[in-house]
Amino acid sequence: MTPPRPNHRPADFLAAHRGGGLATLLDQRGAAYFAYAAWRTGLKPTHLTLLNLVLGLAASAAVIAYLPAARDGAPWWPVALAALVLWQVAYMLDCADGQLARVTGAGSDAGARVDILSDIAIQASVVAVVVAVADAYTPELPAWCGAAFAALWMTNLVTSVMAKEDGDVSMVKSTNIIVRLIKLVRDYGFIIVVIALALIWPGLMWVVLVGFGAVNALFLLASIAGNARASLH
Repeated sequence: MTPPRPNHRPADFLAAHRGGGLATLLDQRGAAYFAYAAWRTGLKPTHLTLLNLVLGLAASAAVIAYLPAARDGAPWWPVALAALVLWQVAYMLDCADGQLARVTGAGSDAGARVDILSDIAIQASVVAVVVAVADAYTPELPAWCGAAFAALWMTNLVTSVMAKEDGDVSMVKSTNIIVRLIKLVRDYGFIIVVIALALIWPGLMWVVLVGFGAVNALFLLASIAGNARASLH
């Protein structure tokens, strides 16, 4: 006899999320509805992962392709708004695939690898957007700034992968509200909002590049120092 199908609700998928920063927690709520819809239609977690990949890369490619037209005077706001929506939906799908996998038990090692590789691909494309726009509108910015920003972005990416592999892992573990607000500038859900809004005033994209690069550098140094101290005791 076939066992009855579980009567899942969006709240069940939300309860299966693995946390995140203050902005990501909002994305997790939207993700629960995507996960619920996927469960109702029989989609697998990897279907959500691949849709996340397509939307995320499409948003970044559209911004870079639009850059010459924008330099000729075309308005940025339509593309900025489209990028904001696509990046946010893609990120919700990225959160949803994990919720779906945990609630339904449909996860797999191969699916987890696809998820991580898709994260790398999308975030590399977002880095390319920031560097390309900053270089186009602030050509006097030293080339090493863009290179450092791209390299330091790995601080975010590594902690994201660590969280998916080992649970809710944080390089700086304090839950103090001040620390959480500071960590908001490393929350991917918040970062893509800032980058999309910065496209409306592209001359300020260098501030995003330098600011987020500096924050990631500080968190990386703090992490090294904290973990080194712990390992020596």
